[in-house]
Amino acid sequence: MKLAIATHLDDSDTRVFSKHARTGEWCIAGGFEFSNWAEGDLVGKARQAFSNGWFGIETGGRVTFVAVTTVTTAEVQRLTDQLAQHFVTYYGAPDVEAARPVAAEEITQMAELCEEHTDGTLLTLSRDLTETGVRESYRAIESHKADLDQFAVHGSLDD
Repeated sequence: MKLAIATHLDDSDTRVFSKHARTGEWCIAGGFEFSNWAEGDLVGKARQAFSNGWFGIETGGRVTFVAVTTVTTAEVQRLTDQLAQHFVTYYGAPDVEAARPVAAEEITQMAELCEEHTDGTLLTLSRDLTETGVRESYRAIESHKADLDQFAVHGSLDD
């Protein structure tokens, strides 16, 4: 199974999001946060989080890029429990048992998004607020293995 981890190409996420996800943190799309938002909610850093922020499961922070990688079954279970607890703490779910199926579905959706990509593929997302709700779209940036000739210096040490 594959999921995605937060990846930072620079430090801009620390400035554009109110709370940023840590590098290496497991992430999901996290569109649930915006399910009842309206145009008036889309201002400043909240707009940035809405527009293109992946959700870090451990911190609840946002990140612009995630990288696809393999995850263990045990880790998926831990992440599901952690996300279920987040739903209890921040969204009013009655208890972890009630929240666990919803958390599992969020993680399954992310796994389905990641499964077709090779490890190391970067993913971005874009959200729009429409008349029928939030629309998410995704973009994959495939990693390409660098050819050793791009880095090697050819020649002789005897010259």
